[in-house]
Amino acid sequence: MIPDLPQKTHSLVLSYIGIRRAIGMSGLLLPVVLGPGGWLLGIEFQDNMSSYYHTGLRDVFVGTLCGIGIFLFCYRGYDRLEDWTANIGCVSALGIALCPLDAHSDPLIQKSITGYLHSVSGGVFFLTLAVYSLYHFPRSAAAEADETPHLSERNFVYRTSGVVILLSMLAIGVYLMLLPKAWKDWLNDYNFLFWGEWIVLWAFAAAWLTKGRAIVADVAVDLLALSHEMLVKRN
Repeated sequence: MIPDLPQKTHSLVLSYIGIRRAIGMSGLLLPVVLGPGGWLLGIEFQDNMSSYYHTGLRDVFVGTLCGIGIFLFCYRGYDRLEDWTANIGCVSALGIALCPLDAHSDPLIQKSITGYLHSVSGGVFFLTLAVYSLYHFPRSAAAEADETPHLSERNFVYRTSGVVILLSMLAIGVYLMLLPKAWKDWLNDYNFLFWGEWIVLWAFAAAWLTKGRAIVADVAVDLLALSHEMLVKRN
């Protein structure tokens, strides 16, 4: 334990780091378990991750997204704006998990209200991830500039992750709304949506693991920086 930190502050700092890492690891592992993991269990690669709700991996899909939602709800950011972003991310993650997409359907063409709620929740969730990477994480890192090591490297990861998320969302949007049916059918043969969502989740995971000091880490100095941030917020 770092001797200059009070025991309670030290525990809270470790909890914050743990939540950030848990969120990042959830995003990192979900596509791997669903795609290659499902394939090893005899489940074909699905058109998109949401379609795994209708397979034997339903509990993995729902449970992981509920876990991400709970972690986001428990997470407290740099200020109220970041807290509200986390709450929106929580609600949208739960919406994806609890409002399933219609089986074998286009995300934009659903037969049920829950299917449309799922599609809307997915778009909001991805936007939330981009906001964290492009705005919240670099902003809080700038405020910790004097105490946080490797600041430029961390900001590079945050901003690169955010750009990758937005570009992937753009590609998915073009695929869903602009491409002719023949092209969509051809891309479906290669599970285009699934791989696009995989890229988004790994970009999101990179940002959160970096924020959680699992990537570009200097543990002792990072703990001091986080404790300073929390003490400033309390005052």
